[in-house]
Amino acid sequence: MDEPTLDEAMDELCSAEDFLDYFGVAYEPAVVHVNRLHILQRFHNYLAHNPCDGDDATRRAHHRRFLELAYRDFTVSDALTEKVFAVLRKASGTAFVPLGAIGR
Repeated sequence: MDEPTLDEAMDELCSAEDFLDYFGVAYEPAVVHVNRLHILQRFHNYLAHNPCDGDDATRRAHHRRFLELAYRDFTVSDALTEKVFAVLRKASGTAFVPLGAIGR
């Protein structure tokens, strides 16, 4: 049986751990547990801004490099600092709730 293409293999990956395992990226489960969606979104963003043409081996190496970068971003920083999702970018700043509004 032939090995699936990169696109076929990626269609079957469901979790951050699946992606990391498939691309052979070593990881700490605790980091992934807290940042799984952020890592996958950062990976997606890196790929969107750095497309790669070529054969599957070239593309697989390209994808692996950007998955490693995405994972590393969250080993040296955190989701609030990285602001991968729009909701976190919009929420930066301080919210004020007047004391009179509490308890109503």
